[in-house]
Amino acid sequence: MDTRLLVWLCTIAALSGTRSPAAAAGRSCADTRQVYSEKGYSTSTAPVTQISGEHLRLCPQDYTCCSSQMEETLSLQSERDFLKAIEDNSQFLLTTFTQRHRRFDEFFRELIDLSEKSMNQMFTKTYGRLFTQNTHVFQELFVELRRYYSGGSVSLTEVFSDFWSGLVERVFSLVNPQYQFSDDYLECVSKHTEQLQPFGDVPRKLRVQVSRAFIAARALSQGLAFGRDMVNTAKKLTADSECVRGLMRQWYCPLCRGLPFLRPCHSLCLNVMKGCLANQAELDTEWNNFIDALYVVSEKLEGPFNFELAADSISVKVSEAIMHMQENSVSISRKVFQGCGNPSPARNKRSPSESGGNRKPFRTYTPEEKPTTAAGTNLDRLVTELKERLRPMRSFWVSLPHTICNDERMAADVTNEDRCWNGQTRGRYLPDVTGNGLASQINNPEVEVDIARPDVKVKQLIVDLKVVTNKLKHAERGQDINFIDSEEGSGSGGGDHDERYSDDWPGYGPQSPPYSKTPRNPISNPAKPPRGRERNGSKWSRNNGQGGVKASATSPHLHTSSLVPLLSLQFVITVSPLWR
Repeated sequence: MDTRLLVWLCTIAALSGTRSPAAAAGRSCADTRQVYSEKGYSTSTAPVTQISGEHLRLCPQDYTCCSSQMEETLSLQSERDFLKAIEDNSQFLLTTFTQRHRRFDEFFRELIDLSEKSMNQMFTKTYGRLFTQNTHVFQELFVELRRYYSGGSVSLTEVFSDFWSGLVERVFSLVNPQYQFSDDYLECVSKHTEQLQPFGDVPRKLRVQVSRAFIAARALSQGLAFGRDMVNTAKKLTADSECVRGLMRQWYCPLCRGLPFLRPCHSLCLNVMKGCLANQAELDTEWNNFIDALYVVSEKLEGPFNFELAADSISVKVSEAIMHMQENSVSISRKVFQGCGNPSPARNKRSPSESGGNRKPFRTYTPEEKPTTAAGTNLDRLVTELKERLRPMRSFWVSLPHTICNDERMAADVTNEDRCWNGQTRGRYLPDVTGNGLASQINNPEVEVDIARPDVKVKQLIVDLKVVTNKLKHAERGQDINFIDSEEGSGSGGGDHDERYSDDWPGYGPQSPPYSKTPRNPISNPAKPPRGRERNGSKWSRNNGQGGVKASATSPHLHTSSLVPLLSLQFVITVSPLWR
């Protein structure tokens, strides 16, 4: 009878994962020593057979194959394994943001460079010396557009205002070669550009289209760079002592127990990870808003705010503007003379050689011949690839515990709940899985989390996410948040964001809307108050009245970052006499 009872007790003990003290004390630790050695640690302190575990601080104080030194070493190893798991699983985010930022940035910058180069080549071939004498007007535009794209404090509205003011002076002189205009007189002309509207509606269209594209491009580029830096910050965690305790208990206490190949139960792993990553889970809402905003801005860039089309529209619309001023030069000049006074007759007429008489005709590139950037791609492909990578990023931080625990190296499969490590022995893990975020950790059975003390770095990341997302959401509407309150409602294009996008694209010719022939009000009306910005020692000083600091007839200082496409042939032929 006693023998049967002893056999029954031994059977129950074997099935439940427990052993009698005598059996446990003599059990070999060969498997534990081998695994411990494979991790690069010396087995000099590792017991050969199981010993009493009263010295253990983290693992159950049962018979064990771990000395105190081994437990301490393995607890440090558990922290390293945890941080590596974070590193490995966030690598997708880091790689995406880093590579996408580099490719978009390279693409935008090279498209700007190629557009400017194309414009210079075409205008030089067509207008010769007369263009090269005035090329600084266009160069300054690109300088300022590049500066804007690169993050400079540049108002796109002012960039284009200055460009058209400089251009109207040049063109006005060219369409009136019989007169000689002083710097003061040309300053008067440029001050009344908005009232005269010598270029028709082209300046508004160009400003709206290019501003939308540049605002969206800069916001996307900055957003991708922020995402890269944020992931770098968020993944550099330090596990506190309570987290390390939980990590050790789930991953290496089975090793100490002589069961080195037993994985923690899936639910146990989730509770430990949710406790260790509670602060990162707090990023979820703002992180998702950020990813959604990036997605929408990227869609706008391949749609109504298309950067490539904005680039291709610049030289076309500038040509159209010059043609409009030429066609209406008589009425425009009459209004100027009425408002600024009669100019002095020119002393000498220009010689034919100054008009670049030996101009050779040129042709524009076909879409197949058009140069590509070193990025070796196009905007549609870049946006498509980005959107495919953004989709799985949503809810990344709140899903990270599941991602880690779904790895078979980290935890047992959910279908193996009866044969996994439950924190004490082999068997089912009974506690419920806790929720996400700090507040839910109050009842976490595995990791004690101070829910009243959020992580300072994570709090700052949440603030940063809100700021960047806000910029992206304004960019979705064609608004630059930095200038939205300072540009009389235009917001660098923001005031026009409800206009029909189809009106903004190139495609002029028979299908283009005709210009309005309605006469403009004479410039005797009060001029718009100046902005008060002073150009260093040049006539571009915005002072009240026609006077001001005058110097050489240099062009306005413009703000950078845009793309300049090729002139259409019909515009070149029509406009070329203006440069004589």
